[in-house]
Amino acid sequence: MMDGQAPPSEGMPGIARAAVPTHATGVYDRIRDDLLEGRLRPGARLQIRALMERYAIGQTPLREALNRLTADGLVECRDQRGFTVPGVSAEELTELTRTRCWLEERGLRESMAAANPAWEEGLVLAHLRLARTPRVPTGEDAAGITEWEARHRAFHRALIAGCGSRWLIAFCEQLTDRHQRYRRLAARRAFPGRDVEREHADILAAVLARDVDGAVALLVSHYEATAAVILDDAVLFAAATPASGAPHPRV
Repeated sequence: MMDGQAPPSEGMPGIARAAVPTHATGVYDRIRDDLLEGRLRPGARLQIRALMERYAIGQTPLREALNRLTADGLVECRDQRGFTVPGVSAEELTELTRTRCWLEERGLRESMAAANPAWEEGLVLAHLRLARTPRVPTGEDAAGITEWEARHRAFHRALIAGCGSRWLIAFCEQLTDRHQRYRRLAARRAFPGRDVEREHADILAAVLARDVDGAVALLVSHYEATAAVILDDAVLFAAATPASGAPHPRV
């Protein structure tokens, strides 16, 4: 950061959260986890009273948390309807995947162009931690799922961590959140036979070999393969959010 330059906060989710009151931050994290893990279903109306009971929190910190989640794009706020969980659609997933590929391709190319030992060591360590963490089936070990998801995110973040742009990294984090929600909603049906571990190892090998085009192609293929599997999940999209103006389920 340049001397005298304040870090961006407005419009950059995840930046400067320390200034938010502790109660709001805690409930923000809990609701965010429930959204990303699919425990709050797409299209559900988020009733304030029900959420106050669910999270044992007061109305003021709850509204602060919901407003932050709305700014992050993880919650929708509609006039006269209050807060709702965003719906899902094949069109949105396709757009998310395409945009994520565009941004992370640039992030990876810039990181490899500026590669140094510290970045490579961080990437290798992130991959080692991920490879040593079993990907347990959904519903069998919630703690194990959480640990794998955290290390999976850390590996992908490490790939672009050397790009030199905090803005690009912040935007990629937003897209990762939205993509993770789709993955977790489809996880019970979608991933029984895919060798994701090999895909990660191949990406790392290409990076360490300084094969920029090869690493980018593998990363893009990795994301496109995930999207293709989710798009084949007829159950997920059959339960898509009602059209605007239709009644929503409630939490």
